[in-house]
Order: sequence, then structure tokens, then C-alpha cells
Amino acid sequence: MARIFSGVQPTGNLHLGNYLGAVRNWVKLQQDYECLFCVVDMHAITMWQDPAQLKASTREVAAAMMASGIDAKKHIIFNQSQVPGHAELAWIFNCVARLGWLNRMTQFKDKAGKNSENASVGLYAYPNLMAADILLYKATHVPVGEDQKQHLELARDIAAKFNNDFGVEGFFPQPEPLILGTATRVMSLKDGAKKMSKSDPAELSRINMTDDADTIAKKIRKAKTDTDPLPQTPAGLEGRAEAKNLLGIYAALSDTSMEDVCAKFAGEGFGTFKQHLADLAVAKLGPIQSEMRRLVADPASVDAVLRSGAERARALAEPVIAEVKDIVGFLKP
Repeated sequence: MARIFSGVQPTGNLHLGNYLGAVRNWVKLQQDYECLFCVVDMHAITMWQDPAQLKASTREVAAAMMASGIDAKKHIIFNQSQVPGHAELAWIFNCVARLGWLNRMTQFKDKAGKNSENASVGLYAYPNLMAADILLYKATHVPVGEDQKQHLELARDIAAKFNNDFGVEGFFPQPEPLILGTATRVMSLKDGAKKMSKSDPAELSRINMTDDADTIAKKIRKAKTDTDPLPQTPAGLEGRAEAKNLLGIYAALSDTSMEDVCAKFAGEGFGTFKQHLADLAVAKLGPIQSEMRRLVADPASVDAVLRSGAERARALAEPVIAEVKDIVGFLKP
């Protein structure tokens, strides 16, 4: 069976964009792939994290995966730092990847901003660790959004160069991207040009997976819109980023197309539509949030799942890293 690796950082609250853009799709992928779902806590510390909050957020992300329907017995849920092979392979890839490749990574420029001289080396080398995450398990497919395609291309380049440099054709596979859906790119509720983000200082810009029903409804009521009625077709949303975002959220939560949503609400104002969207969001997210709260309140059970997942992940990773070390020329212990 083809193997998927995918991860999410434990930084800040998980929000609706994380759920619709990643976690919900992972649940669907379980049927057709062998899956490893990783809480990438090593990636998180490329920027400073409060240690106590990092532990809590790691458990929260794992709880969200389980509450959303990921089967931790059939597949693997674990946190990255419990498997040493990620760091070991990342260092080897630091010596395979070229500076020119990393200099082209647009996400470093976005995250470092104008203070790139003060950014951590980890943030700069982040893509090499991401490549190690994927190739440590010889994953064949990686679910990616448009903003992650460049990192996957780098992983493919590193795999090819390693294979070529050491004369081991086919040792590392060329992982293929899985681009999932077109209506799952969830934007800020306050600015339709920006992705919904954990780091946005405006709390009303996102729906957190920990928000209660009243808070969800309030945030949707206060979401930025325009004064025009809803159009009959998606073409009528051209130039209306906030309107398009809200209709896209409704389509994703209801598992329908934008065409169907437009046809259903054509001619209505946003006052009415927002109430329908709030009701749908509460109905869809409520059971997940309830289960998340139950799991977060029992950290020992979440830790047990992560430990078990890490043991299974190590069993897959250790033969690969041992072979890599032999290929590179390291002496066996």
C-alpha cells in the first residue's frame, strides 16, 4: 500500500483552516493509504516556544486528530521529537542540500521578514528537516497545499541527489504531492486576501477548534463581508474575496460544491447566510470539539497514544537510518 506522511505544527490553537485544509482530508486518506500523522514539535521550535505551552499544544493537536476521526490503532499518530531518526537524517540532508536551493525557499523569507539576520538557523534549514520527515519513512505521497509544493520539490531534489551522490539509485523514492480539493483554502474572517492563521493577532480572524458554539456564531456574525446579495454562480464572486471565503467554508463543511451553495442562497443577504453558516459550523464542529475537550482533559491517554505511535514509527525509521549511515560511510556501533 502507498504510504503517506503528513504533519502539523503544535503552535497556537488549531483553527478551522487546519481542519478543513488538512485534518479532515487525512481522515479520508485513511481508507486508501498507510498513514503516518506527525505532530512536528521539532519544526515548532525554529521560532521560540514556551516549553509548557509546547507540551500542551502537542497534546491538543494529537487530540484534534483523534477527535476528527483518525484511527490511532490502524495508522500512526506520533510527535516528531520521539523519533531520533528525524534529526539524524536532517543533518545528513544538511550536507546534501545546497545553499542555493534553500535561498530560493519563499517561506523562509515570509517568516523571517526584514529581520532575516536574527532568524534561527533552524528556520533556514527547516526544509531539510521536512525532507527528512518524509524520506525517513520512504513515503510515496504527501498531502500538500499550494504553499508547501516548493518544500516537497526540495525533498524530491534531495532524494535524487543523495541517490546519485552515493550511487544508490532508487534508495529514496520521489514522493508525489496529493493536492486535495479546491475549496479548503480557508482565509481570514477579517481579510479575504490572507490565510486564516494561528499567528494573526486578531482573534476574530479565525475559528479555533476550541471555540464554543456562541463564540463560533459571534465570529461568523462579525466576519467581514460586502453589501451585495449572494450571486447565482461562483463567477459572481469575482473580486469579492470575503464573500467567496464564507461560501467556500459553507461548501467545505457541507461537502457540496460552490455552485450548489450559490444556487441555494442566490439573492440572499449576508445576515441570513451567516446564520445558516453559523448553524452548520456549530453542528459539524461541535462533536469534534466535545471529544477534543474530553481527550485534552485526560493527558495521560493522549501521551499513551503518542508513545505507542512513536514506537511504531521508530520501528519503520530505524532500518532506514541504519542503511543511510552505512551508505554514507559511518561505522556501525
